[in-house]
Amino acid sequence: MSEAGNDPQTKAAGAYRVLARKYRPTDFTGLIGQEPMVRTLTNAFSSGRIAQAWMLTGVRGVGKTTTARILARALNYKTAETDQPSVDLSVPGEHCQAIMEGRHPDVIEMDAASHTGIDDIRDIIEQVRYAPVSARYKVYIIDEVHMLSTQAFNGLLKTLEEPPPHVKFIFATTEIRKVPITVLSRCQRFDLRRIDAAMIKADLSRIAGLEGIEAEDAALSMIARAAEGSMRDAQSIFDQAIAHSAGNVTAEAVRTMLGLADRARIVDLFAHVMSGDVAAALQDLRAQYDVGADPVAVLTDLAEFNHLVTRMRFVPSAAEDAALSEDERVRGLEFSQTLSVRVLSRSWQMLLKGIPEVQSSNRPISAAEMVLIRLAHAADLPTLDEALKSLGDGAPLPNGAAPRPSGSPQPSGGGGGSAHAVSQTVLQTTNGGGQTMRLVASEPAPMAFAPPAVEETPAVPVRSLADIAGLADANRDMALKVLVKRCVRLVKVEPGRLDVNLTDDAPKTLLGDLKSKLEAWTGRRWMVALSREAGGQTLAETETEKRENAFLDARSDPTVAAILARFPGARIIDVRIPDAPEAEGMEIDMPVEAPAEDDDEN
Repeated sequence: MSEAGNDPQTKAAGAYRVLARKYRPTDFTGLIGQEPMVRTLTNAFSSGRIAQAWMLTGVRGVGKTTTARILARALNYKTAETDQPSVDLSVPGEHCQAIMEGRHPDVIEMDAASHTGIDDIRDIIEQVRYAPVSARYKVYIIDEVHMLSTQAFNGLLKTLEEPPPHVKFIFATTEIRKVPITVLSRCQRFDLRRIDAAMIKADLSRIAGLEGIEAEDAALSMIARAAEGSMRDAQSIFDQAIAHSAGNVTAEAVRTMLGLADRARIVDLFAHVMSGDVAAALQDLRAQYDVGADPVAVLTDLAEFNHLVTRMRFVPSAAEDAALSEDERVRGLEFSQTLSVRVLSRSWQMLLKGIPEVQSSNRPISAAEMVLIRLAHAADLPTLDEALKSLGDGAPLPNGAAPRPSGSPQPSGGGGGSAHAVSQTVLQTTNGGGQTMRLVASEPAPMAFAPPAVEETPAVPVRSLADIAGLADANRDMALKVLVKRCVRLVKVEPGRLDVNLTDDAPKTLLGDLKSKLEAWTGRRWMVALSREAGGQTLAETETEKRENAFLDARSDPTVAAILARFPGARIIDVRIPDAPEAEGMEIDMPVEAPAEDDDEN
């Protein structure tokens, strides 16, 4: 179900709505790829366990705002037969149309990107006291909630924790990590997933049928891949492709419009590179560049196909993806059965490094050619481990590498002596443009046998939080000392490892600061981890508890009690317990404020 045909604007002469708005879902059945969330909401509504606030998170275009409006519609659903919250919205209700069009007085939408301050939140806090005008619930939809300021978040906490029964909050964000944990803990969270390319392609095909547009299957596959899991991006690209191709969307038109590479030619380019045929690879790249393909897009598609081949090697069912072309499916399986994981992994790493180089280059096509040259020359090279193993076993080197010359000195010693030889790597170019490797052994290096290294005990042992605070004090790092005492709860400490829990007001950089400072102060490597366990008290809490107990014991002492009774204005301001073991009892330093002398007192 979509908004098409329901909006008065679409009925106006000459009015046009983009596909992303025209086919926006209006009920839960229209949401694509979000079945887990729909199932959870269905069960919650049927059992009456409706949350007071929801947090919707996900990448752009997966339906966060649309889901928020549908949820607001479900909360305020009312028809002649139904007057309760419902996820079955097949029959339009009394408030449905106004809510989906964003003009209902009881459904307030706010963009946190432009309303970031505490004053905007104060307005919400003031308004939540009033009952809804006509609907069942007053619903606040705050988009991009991570943009709110710290003061705004803090001002919202109390209302969010205990809102009036007639108020619901729905938040949407693309940056869930920027939302304070205190806000997240008060919300029911839904992670909207990226939509599968096959689902996007199927929905675009449905829209094409409704619009009366002819679209090639390959063109829809290109658009689905370019959308990267975002339905809104896919519909916007499809809208642009319709205009670009005058109603007949072809693969060539989409490729030209987006500067994409031909997927079939990408497979050919991959074959040239893996065979070490530099000349054919460069010719193919230049041909694609001449017809408008972006060099970055070519290398990105090459990396994607490299990943696809690697995945097919371990998961052959990956070839059943509906978004793949027949060429990718068939030849990808062939490559996965013939190329080693070593070659595929090395090519993937080189492409990941080469793509940013092309992006930042003033000559992208030249930079892309250099990346392909490196790929082709390294395609059939053995790894260093393989070369050394082959040399030590006396077997021929992989990939046709030349054996050691007869005049070369043999490594001394038996067995693995060659592993200790000083070797020189020689790269030799073959006629096909590929490259081989041979290792030439020179004079063996002397073999030194050293006893296994024993890790020295650190000069400064760390067994407790008090030790860490003492280190900070000794190194005059008062800021870290205060943070350790106030924010850190110890879970476990071992040599080189510290497991802690942090208080809510702890800075985000505290764990990293602890790690670096401990390594600098103790002279050893440390792993500082955040544990899910509660941990013990902070040093500040322990000191406070000891101080309160000391004051309580002092007040209970008969002598002190007698002094306080004798001087009504007196009070205990400090309790000091000497550290010396020979001291007996407890020494109390108790300054008192003597009361003013009365006329009748001597």
